[in-house]
Amino acid sequence: MAKKKFAHSKLGKPPGYLVYTGDKSHINTRFEFIEIHKGEMTETSFTNLEELAARRKKDALTWINVEGLSNVNLLSDVGKAFAIHALSLEDTVNVNSRPKFEEYDDYVFIVLKMLYYEEENLVVEHVSFVMLENCIISFQELRQDVFESVRIRLREGKGRIRTAGIDYLLYALIDALVDHYFVIFENFGDKIEDLENEILLEPDDEISLKIQRLKKEVYKIRKAAFPLREVMSRFERSEHKLMQESTKPFIRDVHDHSIQIIETVENYREMTMGLMDLYMSSISNKMNNVMKVLTIIATIFIPLTFIAGVYGMNFEHMPELHYKYAYFILWGVFVVMFIAMLIAFRKRKWL
Repeated sequence: MAKKKFAHSKLGKPPGYLVYTGDKSHINTRFEFIEIHKGEMTETSFTNLEELAARRKKDALTWINVEGLSNVNLLSDVGKAFAIHALSLEDTVNVNSRPKFEEYDDYVFIVLKMLYYEEENLVVEHVSFVMLENCIISFQELRQDVFESVRIRLREGKGRIRTAGIDYLLYALIDALVDHYFVIFENFGDKIEDLENEILLEPDDEISLKIQRLKKEVYKIRKAAFPLREVMSRFERSEHKLMQESTKPFIRDVHDHSIQIIETVENYREMTMGLMDLYMSSISNKMNNVMKVLTIIATIFIPLTFIAGVYGMNFEHMPELHYKYAYFILWGVFVVMFIAMLIAFRKRKWL
């Protein structure tokens, strides 16, 4: 739906025309404002750009988190206030755009995908970062995010996050986002393991739907994770004036994590594909067991039916037809044949 909306809305429009392509239009745009000035931290939120501009100090380390992307007019004003190129803003509100890393004269622009679970449903959220001098602006669709660990470190002033520079703060935000992929993998791995046990114990029709849902989830994760290595590689090699050499080793560590994420995604993709084969094999084994039991029952009753059919013929002169104990002898033969065939089947391990 979002892609159709984007294609229709952009038809005939110039580059840089802002169209929000997501489905979170009900989220009102809000500014979360965190500022570090002379060792002191200020944390608040605003709903208008004028109040934000009035509170911001030029020489302070600032993180502005923009929540809600549907108000394109307000985001356009943000772009004008911070001299952000229209093409960057276009990629910010186009939630279908691919993760990327771009450098401009005065800022660095990064697009990523943030993953988290909400009520057992995988959420893929479009996130953009603009790194300016002493300021980072992050854009996200929803209020929920994975940056709480960074907020806590800023509040407590632990480590070098308050003093290491704006590029280190950007690294910390991206690192929190990338590390949460491993939380997703842990949850996803548990789902695969539970589904494998369910398939082996009692395969049913619902399992095929669960496998399809898992395949869709791994496709979403793969689509978000694959460009991550390229983005981190370019971020690590960047020679932009806002980048410090002391931050490069930390970015290199995130790059290593991105490679590990891609490898893990591929492993889970193969495991998910294998679940359907395991399901079909379990269903086939279950059907084979049923057919085996039915075949054994039919085989046992074939000779019994033959004998009963012979003695059910309407001939007057038949052996034992008028014998006093013929009926009981015949039942004895039936029971002996039944037990003998069961013993023979068990010895051959057919039962």
